[in-house]
Amino acid sequence: MASPEHELNRREREILRAIVQEHIHTGEPVASQTLRSRHELEVSPATVRSVMADLEELGLLEKPHASSGRVPTSAGYRLFVDLLVKVRAPTPADRERIEKVTLGTPAVDSLLGRTAELLHSLSQHVGVVSTPPPLSDPTRHVEFVRLRENRVLVVFVSQAGLVTNKLVQLDVPYTPSELEQAAAYLSEKLQTTGIEGLRDAIVSDMRADETALRDLMERALRLAEQALPVPGSERVLLDGATTFLDAPEFADMGKARALLRTFAEKDRILRVLDRVLQAREMQIFIGAESDLAATSDVSVVAAPYVRDGRVLGALAVIGPTRMDYGRVIPLVDLTAREISRALSDTERH
Repeated sequence: MASPEHELNRREREILRAIVQEHIHTGEPVASQTLRSRHELEVSPATVRSVMADLEELGLLEKPHASSGRVPTSAGYRLFVDLLVKVRAPTPADRERIEKVTLGTPAVDSLLGRTAELLHSLSQHVGVVSTPPPLSDPTRHVEFVRLRENRVLVVFVSQAGLVTNKLVQLDVPYTPSELEQAAAYLSEKLQTTGIEGLRDAIVSDMRADETALRDLMERALRLAEQALPVPGSERVLLDGATTFLDAPEFADMGKARALLRTFAEKDRILRVLDRVLQAREMQIFIGAESDLAATSDVSVVAAPYVRDGRVLGALAVIGPTRMDYGRVIPLVDLTAREISRALSDTERH
């Protein structure tokens, strides 16, 4: 990798930028003659070859095969993203599509799901959104809908307005009236204690009350332990995982299957997005920086979304390392800002 004391000169930057742009476009190793024919480089062929050799020596380029052209390394892409990328503002059509989703989807859970689809559609890579974890977006209201065979549909409404459903099989039957009373009691407690203090609050009430209300509290406690979300139960909404199968880097089916398993299990994705939540700003992970997959061919462009300044979750585009960063970065940024605005508007209304 280029050392701190070696700062690229203008010519080296110009040629590295051209090589990265060409590799993004074709996915193929870039030869010096191709570079000169497709990019307006005002230097001789010998100079291009010499600079490419220097960039390879610095660890910014590599040769996949002895007789081939060169491709950027992860370090080359990192330098490109940090110093050389020219971002392009989203087109009016892209802005319209983003605004259509954020303005026209009032339910928060539907909004986040459609955002994953939107990011995939705009980028042609994988679109990802993490839902708010319970402790950062606490449940403020709960309802129980009685179904057949001791089954209950639990409906949670979070402080941000995120509506989540969960099907629960109960050990004992409850009447609709008992479920309604338990839901009202739990909703009242959630307003003051949150999920983390709910159990202790119910137990304290039970100790202080020996009347018939104790039965209600016991029912509410059993229902809460079976049904309510727990810390760490945030979800990853994902769309477009199979787009990697079309990338030449993933023609090896073993590599492709390993990546698809990562998308199916989602734990690694959550860990990457957690780093974005901690940073509280856009993060770009090149290759192995994300620790997302056992390959250096995957990059992540991610940004947090907030409600009134409080970070709730993150959204991202995951694609090959040679993704079009100049287009993807502003799309992710704009989508995160529009989602944040929509959530803040939902809270006020």
